[in-house]
Amino acid sequence: MSAAATPRERLQAAAKERVLIFDGAFGTQIQERKLTEEDYAGTLGLNADQKGNNDILALTRPDVISDITRAYLDAGSDVISTNTFSANRISQADYAAEDQVAAINIASGKIARELADEYEAKDGRPRFIAGAIGPTNKTLSLSPDVEDPGFREIDFDELTAVYKEQATALIEGGVDFILIETVFDTLNAKAGVMAVKELEADLGRDVPVMISMTLTDLSGRNLSGHTVEAFWYAVRHANPVTIGLNCSFGADQLRPHVQVLSGIADTLLMAYPNAGLPNELGEYDEMPETTAGLVKEWADKGQVNILGGCCGSSPAHIAAMAKAVSGIDPRGVPSPEPAMRLSGLEAFTVAA
Repeated sequence: MSAAATPRERLQAAAKERVLIFDGAFGTQIQERKLTEEDYAGTLGLNADQKGNNDILALTRPDVISDITRAYLDAGSDVISTNTFSANRISQADYAAEDQVAAINIASGKIARELADEYEAKDGRPRFIAGAIGPTNKTLSLSPDVEDPGFREIDFDELTAVYKEQATALIEGGVDFILIETVFDTLNAKAGVMAVKELEADLGRDVPVMISMTLTDLSGRNLSGHTVEAFWYAVRHANPVTIGLNCSFGADQLRPHVQVLSGIADTLLMAYPNAGLPNELGEYDEMPETTAGLVKEWADKGQVNILGGCCGSSPAHIAAMAKAVSGIDPRGVPSPEPAMRLSGLEAFTVAA
C-alpha cells in the first residue's frame, strides 16, 4: 500500500491479511514495578499526591511507559495504545493535575509514535497507535443521586469539551486513531464521538475512531441499559474503524456477545477481554495459554479482526495470543447498508 494511504486505509488493508494483535494492560504492569510517590510526582510540583496516577508517568517516568510499550511490541502487537485511560480533566482533578492534561497526552502519543515507527522500520510490518480515552467517572445517562433521578454531575457539552481537549492532544502527539474505550454509558460515547467530529472539522481531515463497549452484567448490557446490538446501532453513524468489547469479563464470558457483534458490525471487530475473572484478592491469575486458547476459538470461527487484552493481561498473554491465531484467516467484514453510512456533525445530530 502507498505510504500516502491514511491510517484507516492501512489498518483495513493489514486486517484483510491476518488477525491483528492489540496490546494488553498498562495498570497491572505499572503496579508490578512498585513505584514510589517520588516516581509519580517527579519535579512537577503539584499540590496533591500523585501515587496511583499512572497517566502522569509519561511526564515523570517516561522510561516506564516506554518499557511496557516495547514489551508489547516485542510480544507481537500490531496496534499499541497510549497510557492515557484517565488523562482527562475530570479524572486528573483527583490529583490536582488538570493543567497537565495536554502535556500528558502529547507525551504519551510521542512515546508510542517513536516506538511504533522504530519497529515498523525494522521489519516493514505496519504498526498503529490508538490514543486511549476512558469513560471518566461521570455518566450522562444516570443520576448519581437516588433522591434526584434527573440530576447530572455533568452535561453533554461539558463532557464533549473534556474529550475534545484530550483527543486534540493525542493527535498532536502522533496517534493514528482515537480509541473511545470501556464505554459503560452510550451517551458518554456519543459525547466522545462528537468531540472527534468537532476535531475533524477543525483539522479538515478524517480522525478515525475505535469504539469499545464494556458490559456490566452477563445479559450483555452496559450501565445505561444498552445491549450489544443497541450499542452498535447507536454509534454506527460515527463510521468507526473498529467496534468491539473490552474489560468487564474474561474471554469465556464475553464469547456470546462477541459472536452477536461479529454478525452485525460492518467494520473491523476488536475484542480485548480481561485475563479471566479476578480472584478473591482482586488479582487476575488466568494463564496466558488459557486466555489465548479462548480467543483462538473466536478467530477459528471468523468472528474477530483484532485481539488483545485488558485488565490483568501482560506481554506474555499478548505473545500467546499472537502465536495462537497465527495463520488463521481474519473475519470478513460485511458490506455496509448505504443508508446507515453517514458522516460529519450533521450525521451525528440526525443519529443522536
